[in-house]
Amino acid sequence: MISVNTNIGAMAAVQNLKQTGVQLQQTQSAISTGKKIANVRDNGAVWVIANKMTTDLQAYSRVRESNDRANAILDTAIAAGEGVMELLNEMKAKALAGTQTGLSAGSQAALAADFAQLRDQITTIVANASFDGTNMVKATPDSAIALGDSSGGNGITILGADLGLNGGVVTVTTGSAVDSSGNALTALGQVNASITAVGTQLATWGAGAKRLQVQRAFVSKLQDALNTGIGSLVDADLSSESAKLQSLQVKQQLGIQALSIANSGTQAALSLFR
Repeated sequence: MISVNTNIGAMAAVQNLKQTGVQLQQTQSAISTGKKIANVRDNGAVWVIANKMTTDLQAYSRVRESNDRANAILDTAIAAGEGVMELLNEMKAKALAGTQTGLSAGSQAALAADFAQLRDQITTIVANASFDGTNMVKATPDSAIALGDSSGGNGITILGADLGLNGGVVTVTTGSAVDSSGNALTALGQVNASITAVGTQLATWGAGAKRLQVQRAFVSKLQDALNTGIGSLVDADLSSESAKLQSLQVKQQLGIQALSIANSGTQAALSLFR
């Protein structure tokens, strides 16, 4: 049937052109943004999942920063502990020398002076072992705390310990001295006990540092997994989109030609009246 009022062919061609135009717009968007799902209108469910994963990914960046800070605080404490250990080792030698009988007054005094300097240096180390205002070795020690997950839970806490004189770990006191063989013997016992206790504390902190290291590696791998997951959900396959673009452009040109042919068909009605 030939009709000038209803051009079925033209209407079909227009509908096909509209559909091709929508597909072409989607493909161009995917190519320009690099994403097949750039906003919630593209695919609401997938977009929400990807957005949640992106939020977790950003949160884990904060977890890594927290871990790095905790690790730096712990490294400072370990450095202080190692410094105290070195001083105790030197103090042991002075105390041991001071236990000898028959030392001259001058020699005993020299040993006592050296021992006192080393002893007091422990206080200086403890007072200066701070990172970002946190001190794990002071009289009321802080702790190294790292976030565990993206929700702020499952944190890692490495407890501090007082490494000051007579602080519990170090049993050497401010009055410890080697000014006599008797006092030197007492001081030697305190120093030996302190060396053992500080060594145990350093081992504990070493295990804590390893735990932070493992956690950091895990978070890094988790971030990689999240990145991969997000990419698989929303990233566009540009090689596929490029081929699709060419196909749709050809389809659009053919649609325009089909519409032109459908519109020219109505002109045939005029030939019937010639």
